[in-house]
Amino acid sequence: MQAHQAPFPRWSAPPAVTASIALHAAAAGAAVFVPGALWWALGGIALNQIGLTAAGLWPRSRVLGPNWTRLPEAAARQRRFALTLDDGPDPEVTPRVLDLLDAQRTRATFFCIAARAQAHPALLREIVARGHDVQNHSHSHRHHFALLGRRALRREIDLAQQVLFDLGGVRPHCFRAPAGLRNPLLDPVLHELNLHLVSWTRRGFDTATADPQRVLERLARNLAGGDIVLLHDGHARRSAAGVPVVLDVLPRLLSQAASLGLSGTTLREAIAPRRAAAR
Repeated sequence: MQAHQAPFPRWSAPPAVTASIALHAAAAGAAVFVPGALWWALGGIALNQIGLTAAGLWPRSRVLGPNWTRLPEAAARQRRFALTLDDGPDPEVTPRVLDLLDAQRTRATFFCIAARAQAHPALLREIVARGHDVQNHSHSHRHHFALLGRRALRREIDLAQQVLFDLGGVRPHCFRAPAGLRNPLLDPVLHELNLHLVSWTRRGFDTATADPQRVLERLARNLAGGDIVLLHDGHARRSAAGVPVVLDVLPRLLSQAASLGLSGTTLREAIAPRRAAAR
């Protein structure tokens, strides 16, 4: 029997976005039909925009749409956590990260920048060959990603999807926004591309902090099943000794997790796709 595409559900706007649209419509009506209401209407719109912007600047917010900040409850009950690494692959750091993961018998999820994967295709394939998960971290990691319009967002994310699939042979089903920043136009794009938005439970700020101990403390404090942990194999900050911080932190973090009875899992294992591609 020929496989056919599963029914494609329509995107539903989050309540905050629906309320924002209604507010804009009400403000426009008041400005036109209610004498003296113009400045009140403009003030209401301005406050609304500030609120939406604040939600976009908070990476773990769900105001603008679904956002995985923890693993599903089933993974938490099994004492599993997800180690995620952003901004690679990096030809110096990523191979050493892979060796450390092998030594600890832990699999991780790499949120790869597709343009960097194109520059180092063998390294991307090595990540997959060693049993790790590759997910979408945009094509070029633009600093103004959160300011892009809907069409530009789709081009940036869909291009990364194609590149990562072509190089690694597995299509990503999760997306992490550059720096975790976004705008209200991202959720409908992710819906169209069948991608989950994933942020994190805890991050070490290892691209900004040169002290490995401080990074470790941020990540390991109250570490528990269900946590999604963020480190970076790309754009890695170096310690005073000249070592990428992630290489110092990672083995100690994994040892501490093991002592707590926690085991690593990948996002592909823990989080099902938004919908089946075919049936």
